[in-house]
Amino acid sequence: MKFDAGTLKYDAQGLIPAIAQEAATGDVLMFAWMNAEAVARTLASGQVTYWSRSRQAFWAKGESSGHVQRLVEMRIDCDRDCLLLLVEQAGPACHTNRHACFYTAVRGGAEVEILAPEA
Repeated sequence: MKFDAGTLKYDAQGLIPAIAQEAATGDVLMFAWMNAEAVARTLASGQVTYWSRSRQAFWAKGESSGHVQRLVEMRIDCDRDCLLLLVEQAGPACHTNRHACFYTAVRGGAEVEILAPEA
């Protein structure tokens, strides 16, 4: 069956959640939003492109930092309303210069930083 981005279930703003996971390690790197055009750009170029809600613009991950995400595989969840992007990540994924955006854990009722910024 040929993929059609129009069959995905987007929210009222035309967006779908996208979770980036490092293909080699299984580490969950980040969460962002995509629209149908971002999905199409990602599939066409192999470089993951998201939609920035704050800037109302596309952003190809790493275009300014060099920390590019190359798409290995795009997966669609059972309800077709969320994407899992298996990626090869060059450098840190988080804008805080950490490997992943999920660098704070809640342990014993306290927040604990579990990933330091990369040097």
